[in-house]
Amino acid sequence: MTTTGVPQPSLPSRRSHVPAFEVMRITDEIARRRAAGHNVVSLCAGEPGAMPAPGTLKAAGYTGPLGTTPLREAIAGHYRAWHGVEVDPGTVAVTTGSSGAFQLVFLTLFDPGDRVALASPGYPAYRNILTALGVEVVEIPTGPETRYQPTPELLDAVVASGGPLAGLIIASPANPTGTMLSRAELQALVTWCDAQGTRLISDEIYHGITFPGAGDPDPRGVSARELSREAIVINSFSKYWGMTGWRLGWALLPESLVPAFEALASNFALSPPAPAQELALQAFAPETYAKRDAIVDDFARARTLILEAAPSLNWGQAAPSDGAFYYYSELGEAQLEQYGDSVKYAQALLEGADVAVVPGVDFDPVAGHRAVRLSYAAGERAVTEALERILKFQG
Repeated sequence: MTTTGVPQPSLPSRRSHVPAFEVMRITDEIARRRAAGHNVVSLCAGEPGAMPAPGTLKAAGYTGPLGTTPLREAIAGHYRAWHGVEVDPGTVAVTTGSSGAFQLVFLTLFDPGDRVALASPGYPAYRNILTALGVEVVEIPTGPETRYQPTPELLDAVVASGGPLAGLIIASPANPTGTMLSRAELQALVTWCDAQGTRLISDEIYHGITFPGAGDPDPRGVSARELSREAIVINSFSKYWGMTGWRLGWALLPESLVPAFEALASNFALSPPAPAQELALQAFAPETYAKRDAIVDDFARARTLILEAAPSLNWGQAAPSDGAFYYYSELGEAQLEQYGDSVKYAQALLEGADVAVVPGVDFDPVAGHRAVRLSYAAGERAVTEALERILKFQG
């Protein structure tokens, strides 16, 4: 109400004051340019080739708030097959994408004012969802010396400077860097969290999209559930299975958290989408694994193209890209001197060469203006074309 007595429109809540996801803004711009007749090659979104839907879907009503029993059992079977670990289907919670899992997990675990740590550069939605919930986000700057992953030593420093941590979020393979934690590194973080009373949340949505060397004992990646029943694991059908638009993910929960999580889920979403759950049952068929592994082979070829082109790109320090389908690199002084920062470089590249990449500001608010992320989820052919255009654009 103003002094004139005329009611004014309400302002957005303070919790809504978080940055928009730059990737989605660029996705909209790509769509506009394509509609205008531009042949845009997108190395922007982390969206692999889609898994085809069945010809018909059954009539769908609500399911249970944690998903259907057959799907929860199938997910448990997936962990038995890939990770050699027994998971009680009753502790599997199917959610509306991994995004829905993160929201519900954070609400289940943390109160406003709790401190939760995560690596930077990292996936921006962790930071922004936690911020919207009133949780204090503790970003841990990482670099090549720790392969862009947190370590117990870095966590000790965070606690010494700011106090205890209620939670730690890790990702392996990570977005945007593609780096992975070895079994020993993950065990060290599990041990640290157990000793500190810190909840460990492991984002494993890129499991299966990995590029192991010969004799690697964990070719699909190590699940935190292999090392601790108290760790919370989050995964999704979006990446390895290519079901991005179906919005279906899951969480593996400690048994003690299931009732609280279920109560929140039943109020926030009622149930996960039933048609997506029906389709997801096909994900665990042997022929589906074979088809998706063939797509991962295409990612591997695209990754090799980027790594081989790296000297010609003449950019700066790049992350190792162990898994997922991302190449995260500093732009280097030549590009930064010409364009100023990664946002202006990405915009110039899109306008001048019709190639879309993501500036690093989404992933690292401090140093991301110097870096870009390339997604090679579009596969070998798109990456070949994009690299030719980028090299020509840079002269």
